Amino acid sequence: MTDINVLDNLTKVQKQIKEAELRGGRPPGSVKLLPVTKTVPQQYITQVMEAGIVDFGENRVQELVEKYRHFPKANWHMIGHLQTNKVKKLLGKTVLIHSLDRWSLAEKINSLSLSNNIKTKVLVQVNVSGEKSKYGLNPLELEDFIYHAIDLEGIEIQGLMTMAPFVDKPEEVRPVFRELARWRDKLASRWPGIRILSMGMTNDFTVAIEEGADIVRVGSAIFRRQTL
Repeated sequence: MTDINVLDNLTKVQKQIKEAELRGGRPPGSVKLLPVTKTVPQQYITQVMEAGIVDFGENRVQELVEKYRHFPKANWHMIGHLQTNKVKKLLGKTVLIHSLDRWSLAEKINSLSLSNNIKTKVLVQVNVSGEKSKYGLNPLELEDFIYHAIDLEGIEIQGLMTMAPFVDKPEEVRPVFRELARWRDKLASRWPGIRILSMGMTNDFTVAIEEGADIVRVGSAIFRRQTL
């Protein structure tokens, strides 16, 4: 990861976000860019922070804890699969956990949060595409899950997250993002606090924005050398 112009990459991604907001009829600046820092050296994170970015996403608990230690002023988001036995290490270090995907995890986050007198903000991960390789609730389980989890006093469910299949043509996954937005709207009519959509990555974030994404999780488009 040498000779990477991170700031040029960041500028390009920010421009793409603005253009997608316009195409989707979204208010300018309504979409949060979440640079994903998996395996990214500290100097690149520093450059992006100096450019005004404060929110970052991490896939692994150990890396998040380490980067939190070096960058305590950043807002850290846990976006990867979370094992229940690692929740304790993470507690209090995130502004948002994107990957609540099962009841046992909800109970663990809730009990530890209550023990520490905090409320942990989370998104419920939904496996809209139905891929066996992906984590997340079946959409048909979603309403019942939230009905029970919404009463857990140690967590605050703020919205939904999904991962679309990796495809060569991002247009092919537009229905995945549209379906998650449909579920958000349905749930928000009953629970208004459910409003955030975290969806879209390097390969498809512009399509996700057009379909209503509030947070896009972009790693390689910022932190990898870009080919001409």
